[in-house]
Amino acid sequence: MIATSRKKLRWPLVALLAVAVAGGLAANHAGWIVPAHAAPAAPVDAAVPVQLQQASRQDLPIWLSAIGNVQALNTVNVRVRVDGELQKVMFTEGQMVTAGSQLAQVDPRVYQAQVAQAQAMMARDQAQQVNLRTNLDRATKLAEAKAGPTQDVDNFKAQLAAQQATVQADQAALDNARLQLEFTQVKAPLTGRTGQRLIDVGSIVHGAEATGLVTITQMDPITVAFAVSQDSLPEILEENAKGALQVVAMTRDGQKEIARGHLSFIDSQVVAASGQIQLKAQFDNGKSQLWPGELVSARLLVNTHPGVTVVPANAVQLGRQGNFVYVVGSDQRVEPRGVDAGSVVEGKQWIRKGLQPGETVVVQGQSRIAPGVKVVPIKTDQTVANDSAPEVTP
Repeated sequence: MIATSRKKLRWPLVALLAVAVAGGLAANHAGWIVPAHAAPAAPVDAAVPVQLQQASRQDLPIWLSAIGNVQALNTVNVRVRVDGELQKVMFTEGQMVTAGSQLAQVDPRVYQAQVAQAQAMMARDQAQQVNLRTNLDRATKLAEAKAGPTQDVDNFKAQLAAQQATVQADQAALDNARLQLEFTQVKAPLTGRTGQRLIDVGSIVHGAEATGLVTITQMDPITVAFAVSQDSLPEILEENAKGALQVVAMTRDGQKEIARGHLSFIDSQVVAASGQIQLKAQFDNGKSQLWPGELVSARLLVNTHPGVTVVPANAVQLGRQGNFVYVVGSDQRVEPRGVDAGSVVEGKQWIRKGLQPGETVVVQGQSRIAPGVKVVPIKTDQTVANDSAPEVTP
């Protein structure tokens, strides 16, 4: 009976010893693996299927992305500047017009009469001016010959000066009348696209009215306004001083490129409420790819880091001591290695330190491996399928 009892006590002690040894081995790697995500170690000789990829060296562009709003450089509300009947409209809604082209005409007859009246008044006053100059010359000659009083000379000089001022006023009145007549022809102030027509032919228009005839929007070039974090401002200023930074306008979902332009404006102050700085980029828009008021995704190329080490972003894991990757050794066994991870660009993670180009890392399947486990590479679709399968806890 005593021997039997000793045998029964021996087995629990052996089990406890095995658990302690396993716990000690696991503690060696506890600094990298978060227990909540750690999988039970596989048998030593069992190869776990995972997706592998080698770290590579390439130029890594650093982009800043933000939602932008397309804005026209100039938008003008074209107004009629004289009173009268709107006789003609010479554009269609949505038409592209060039600067100086005629858009409409107001009844010019009243203003033509005003020009004629101003011309007549000026001709009368010019004739009087000629007569006064003749009288002045005659009086001057008589005074020099001692045949006439010098007072006549002074009087004619004063009258001639006054008449010259009258002629100048007549010229100003004539210029104004001609200007009013020119205003009866409504012309486009810039090249752009017309909006909706707001006044119909036959309407009586007034120069003091706030309602315009039509709005013209400049389409080419065009700008996109967007905002980025103030944390990026020092680097943007530094790089933009070397040359205008490239900006790419894409569809709002970021899937399709629309146009490429350059950074044209950096606001003079940061918006205190949001901690962002307002930027604008200018684009050539000859084909009207960008439309005023449209929302787009703006991508600003800040700089490009040449020849850096990159891995797929999902290869980098987060542990208690920071970022790490599973590196596959020559014996096809994995070991965690701490890395200094930088920016992620289009699915590529920049590795500043800790990894060299050509080393193989685990890209997918990290949830089923542990340090020292042997792995075997499989295709992407197989890895995804295995990772999506639910784990069964015995």
